[in-house]
Amino acid sequence: MKYLYYPGCSLEGTAAEYDASTQALMAAVGAELLEIEDWTCCGASAAEGVSEWLSYALPARNIALAEKMNSELDILVPCSACYLNLKKVTEKARDKADFRSTINDILAEEALSIGGKTEVRHLLDVLSSDLGAKKIRDRVRRPLEGMTIAPYYGCQCLRPYRVFDDPEAPRSMEPLIEATGAAVHSWDMGGRCCGASHMNTKQEVALQLVGGILKAARGADAVATVCPMCQMNLEAYQSRASEEFGEDLNISVVYLPQLLGLALGLSEKEVRLDLNLAVSAGFREKLS
Repeated sequence: MKYLYYPGCSLEGTAAEYDASTQALMAAVGAELLEIEDWTCCGASAAEGVSEWLSYALPARNIALAEKMNSELDILVPCSACYLNLKKVTEKARDKADFRSTINDILAEEALSIGGKTEVRHLLDVLSSDLGAKKIRDRVRRPLEGMTIAPYYGCQCLRPYRVFDDPEAPRSMEPLIEATGAAVHSWDMGGRCCGASHMNTKQEVALQLVGGILKAARGADAVATVCPMCQMNLEAYQSRASEEFGEDLNISVVYLPQLLGLALGLSEKEVRLDLNLAVSAGFREKLS
């Protein structure tokens, strides 16, 4: 397995543990990640407020750089917001020749272009579809038996592109979690919104969303995520949500590749568990 790798900005900053655990896990299962040379920001959620075409041109540039490296390989993206931005451009470029022509006119200043055929794939898609539960199970060195994990997908890896899972009832994480020996927490909050950037603009609304998710996760040992924004909201605002709800909502929150990597025998240092904001002593005790 070989992929072109687009880490995105969050994975170089607040979500450095997501980057480290993704690269460590993929190496452990024999997959090769080729980081896209000279990649830049995909525009996140800010570019569209400045210019619609800027919001297309920024991800398009990264896709063009990837195609220049190897147009036959899929682009693997761990960050859900980055995935959505890059996916949006590839879909429009594939379906609309006039859009592709305009984007290529913009990219021509750097002698770049996109062909509209490259596949952009979320990390969860690759883990569940290409790797699969059996390959995880066969490599487990530290079974997570006795643990219960709540799979949390968030919005952007599922919507609006119905590629590898059902947005209303996502299940792609469950076989991977079970392959580690852990049990899956039974809930219906996996695809619910965490509030995203509203935590900065309408915090009272976001806290209600985060609090509802954390409350529903009660009984699990940890929540497993695949999105830097979701991870940040669920980790960093547990105390505020607990105050808002008037009850203790603290719980460990880990990235899925951290969880899988630990089960495969990777060390806490290799998956950078030290960078997580919410990892309980109870979670670490069960790990050991």
